[in-house]
Amino acid sequence: MGFRLTPQETSFYSLFATSAGLLVEATKELTKLLELDPAGRAGVAERLGALESEADEATHAVIKKVNSSFITPFDREDIHALAVQLDDCMDHIEETADLIALYRIGDLPRGMTEQIEILSRMAEVTAEAMPNLRSLQDLSSYWIEINRLENQADKLHRKMLVELFNGANVDAVHIIKMKGIIDGFEDAADSFENVAHTVEGIAVKES
Repeated sequence: MGFRLTPQETSFYSLFATSAGLLVEATKELTKLLELDPAGRAGVAERLGALESEADEATHAVIKKVNSSFITPFDREDIHALAVQLDDCMDHIEETADLIALYRIGDLPRGMTEQIEILSRMAEVTAEAMPNLRSLQDLSSYWIEINRLENQADKLHRKMLVELFNGANVDAVHIIKMKGIIDGFEDAADSFENVAHTVEGIAVKES
């Protein structure tokens, strides 16, 4: 990483850590969906809505700070992209959980437990990596692990879709609802990978 003579605004690091920490909290809430009946899932969706609002505030704080800071730790475009992509992870998690609650789905698709476990691990790995943005050291294991997890999520996504379309339930409305949920969590996994790609790009630029 190149030597800089000018002081930098360092509060970006804490804001990114906050955003990633909220994702860990969100995936913990997701696991509760597996233990609750349809009536009880509304509370989880409500808590996730509150976490999503907190995540929005952190994202807006990053963007505001980018616009007001003369010197930033790395490229403004990368800071903006990282903030938005972290927020995308939360948006997909919150939206999909809300659909589960609103649809009042009884049995969740087979494979949903594993899908949520993958997202939980992605959130944990992301949160562990954010403090290393300050030094941009020891980050390669992070994006390698995220890529591995995303590959798992992709395979599981395809498997769940095949089971959905080849299953005994041929009701079109049911299939549409379930596909939206399955795709929503896959979109969340893709967003975590987007975060890792941006971090990798930052590390390459600043090395």
